[in-house]
Formats: sequence, C-alpha cells, structure tokens
Amino acid sequence: MSATTSIAVPRLPGADDLPPGHGVHEHRSRRRDRRTFWALAAPGLLGLAVTYLLPLLYMVRMAFNRGKPDGFIEQTFTLDTLIKPLTDSYYWKVTLDTFLMGLVVAAICVVISYPLALFLTRSTSRYKSLLIALAIAPLLTSAVVRTYGWMVILGGAGLVNSTLMHLGLVTVPLRLTNNMTGVVIGLVEIFMPYAILVMMSGFGRLDPRLEEAAASLGARPRAVFARITLPLTLPALLSAFLLIFVLSISSFITTNLLGGGAVHVLATEIYDQATGLLNWPFAAALSVILLVLFGVVIAIYQTVTRRLRLDA
Repeated sequence: MSATTSIAVPRLPGADDLPPGHGVHEHRSRRRDRRTFWALAAPGLLGLAVTYLLPLLYMVRMAFNRGKPDGFIEQTFTLDTLIKPLTDSYYWKVTLDTFLMGLVVAAICVVISYPLALFLTRSTSRYKSLLIALAIAPLLTSAVVRTYGWMVILGGAGLVNSTLMHLGLVTVPLRLTNNMTGVVIGLVEIFMPYAILVMMSGFGRLDPRLEEAAASLGARPRAVFARITLPLTLPALLSAFLLIFVLSISSFITTNLLGGGAVHVLATEIYDQATGLLNWPFAAALSVILLVLFGVVIAIYQTVTRRLRLDA
C-alpha cells in the first residue's frame, strides 16, 4: 500500500490580491500626470512655436521665392534661389571661410578655457567664487563695447602694436584689424566665458580620487591626464566646442566691425542681401545653408558623443 504525500505550495501574490479598482486608479493617475505635464509644457511650447518655429518656417518658405532687382519679392515656388549660391564659387568660398572661422575660434577657445575651467573646478581656495566671477565678468559688458575695445587695442597705433614697436620686435605696425586675424581674436575673447561655464558644468564626472589612485599606482602626471582626466572631461569639452562653433559662425557684429568689410562670411552676406540689396529670398537661401551647416555639425557631435558613451 503506497502513501501519497501532498506538499503545500505557497501562493504568490498576483493581480487578484490587489485591492478592487487598483488598475483603474493607476490608469487615472497616469492620465492626470499626462494632463499636468502638457498643461505645464503648453506655455513654453507655444512661446517656442511663435518665436522660433513660425519664423523658421517663414524663412524656409521665403527661400523658394524670387527676388527682383528693385527689391520686389515675387511670390512663387522655385528652386532657383536655393540653387544659385550652390552653383556660385564665391558663395562656396564664403561658406568654407565661415566653417573654418568657426573651427578655429572654437578650437582656440576650448584650448585656452580648458585649463582655466579645470583649475576653477578643482580649486579649494576661499576666493573660488571671486575667481569664477572674474572669469565670466566679460559677460557683463556688451559684445559691441568689447569689439570696439579690440578695434582700439589691435589698431595700427593700438596697445599691441605700440608695445611691439617699443620693444623693437617689429618696425612696421602689424595688420591686426580689417582681416580674419582680428575677427578670430575678438571672437575668442568674447566667447571664452561661455566655454568656461559649459566645461565647468560638465566636469562633474571628474572624481579626484581616480587621479589620486592612478598616481599612487605609479602613473606619471601625463599618463593620468591622458587616460583619466581627459576622457572624463571630453564630453564637456565637446559641448563647449559645439556651442562656440555655433555662436561663431552666426556672429555678425564682431565679424563686421573687426573685419572692416574685408571678411565675408555667411552672417555678413545675409545682412547685406537683406538690408543692402533688399533681396530677402536670397538672404533666406543663405540662411538655409547656414542652418544646414548647423545641422551637419550637430549630427557629427551627437555621433561622437554617442560613441563616447558606448565606449564608457
């Protein structure tokens, strides 16, 4: 005779154990959260649509019109206005100069600002707040005022040339204005505070204990910087580079004043077409090219940062 032994299996809690109406309450809670989100986001989205999206769409639509020599705008839908700058070697050169100017300004800004931002982030001095305030103090002054200041400093009888001639380093004043050199110098000084702020805000991933551990294991300072400090701060560095590049290629005031009409970039050409020649469709076409340039650089930035995250 065989005996059968029954084993009691503990019952796991399931949906039947939830209080009545639990799913209904959760669904209502999610709907209420969604309504709250859209209610809070609606004013910002509306403001963004009115101040950015609608003007952008109007600009793109304007690029398909045709401008007349007398300033009249022919309301049509043609690709001629967009194709014209793409088939003209002069505007290819202007676009290339704009791109190179942005790269040079962004690279110099990042190289100069990186050690400053790293120092301010690591500083434990009681004057740290004062040092940070001094680093971003130029933002309190208008870019126009600073540009005029650079015109005086870099002029033929300005501080730079006077000092160089007094020291006997040059016999003829250097030409530092009305060319790309002066534009780059002015833009670097104007945009440096932005680069410092962006990099400081992104240096939170840098843990000093990692550097101390590497040093205690015998790593030299160069190796510590190359293998720990730089990789951890590279995302912030790239963010600063992108910001300065975008600001540089869209800069008009500094480029126009320090360039003295001899530096032709997309921003100055857009201004001349819109205000001087009253050719708004062509100015819109150049703006579309500048917008595409923005998009290409941002796409490259996102690809690089995505790979950095995957490698990390």
